[in-house]
Amino acid sequence: MATSRQQLMDRIAELKKEKGAVILAHYYTNPEVQAVADFLGDSLALAVKAQSIAEPVILFAGVHFMAETAKVLCPDKKVLIPCPEASCSLAESCRAEELARFKAEHPGHLVVSYVNTTVGVKAHTDICCTSSNALQVVESIPAEQPIIFAPDRNLGSYIKRLTGRENMLLWDGACHVHEEFSLEGLRKLKLQYPEARVVVHPECRAAVVAEADFVGSTAAILDYCARSDARRFIVVTEPGILTEMQKRMPEKEFIPAPGAEAAGCNNCNYMKMVTLENIVSCLENEGPEIEMEESVREAAERSILNMIAIK
Repeated sequence: MATSRQQLMDRIAELKKEKGAVILAHYYTNPEVQAVADFLGDSLALAVKAQSIAEPVILFAGVHFMAETAKVLCPDKKVLIPCPEASCSLAESCRAEELARFKAEHPGHLVVSYVNTTVGVKAHTDICCTSSNALQVVESIPAEQPIIFAPDRNLGSYIKRLTGRENMLLWDGACHVHEEFSLEGLRKLKLQYPEARVVVHPECRAAVVAEADFVGSTAAILDYCARSDARRFIVVTEPGILTEMQKRMPEKEFIPAPGAEAAGCNNCNYMKMVTLENIVSCLENEGPEIEMEESVREAAERSILNMIAIK
C-alpha cells in the first residue's frame, strides 16, 4: 500500500527526534518539503543558520552546493543530502580548475564568487556573496581593486551597473531558471495586470530586470511584498517562493512569470528532486553524507566567513 504524504511527514518527525536531526530547506523546494523544514530560507540565511545548529545532524533539503556550504561551516556535524544528484546549473557553469586557471591569467584580481558554487570554487575565492549581499560585498572592496566576479554574469552585470565599477571581470555563467524568463511573456502580464508590482531576482537578464518595480534576492522580495501596499505582484523568480508568499500574505495575489516557452512557470528541476520519500530514506540511513578534504574545507570556509562578516 502506498505511503500517504501525512505518513511520510509523521515518519520524518519521528526520525528527526531519533537521529537528533534538523532540516534546513530552501524556498525553491516543493511545498511539502518546506512543510517539514525546521528552518526555511534563502542561501545567505541558510548559511548563517547552519552555524547555530546545536543538533548533531543537519539534513539539507536543497541542492548539493548548499549542503556543502553547511558542511564547510559545521565540520563537526553530520550533514546529509537526500538527493546528491540535485546539482545547480549555475554551479556547473564554473569548475574549480577553470577558475584557478582564470585567476592565474589575471593576477592581482580579488575573486568574489556567488555562493551558488562548488566547495572547490569557494576554495579559490577570496569572498563569497549571495544575491542578498552581493552589492554590500563589492562595495566593501576598495574601488581601485580589480575583481573577478563568478559565476553569474547577470548578477555581476547588475552589480556592475549599480556600482559603476569598470574593473570587474565577469565569469560567463548563468542560472537556467532565471536566464529563461520570457520578456515578451512578462510584458503581456504587465498589460493584463497594470496595477501589479513586478518583483525580479537579479540573476535574470538585464532586459527582464529593467521591467521591475523591485529587484532583490528571494528574502528581499518577500520583505518587499510584505511591506508594500500593493495587493498583486508578478513574481520573476523560481515559483517555489510562492508557497511562502501565500503563507505569509494570504490576502495578496502572486502571479508567476512565464518561462521561455510561455507555457508555464520556470521551475528549478534540481530543487524539485528533493522529496519526502528521499528525506525519509536519508534520515533512516544517515546518508548520503557530505564529505570533503579538510584542506579544501578550510580554504572554502575562509571565503564564506569573509562574506558573513560583512554587515
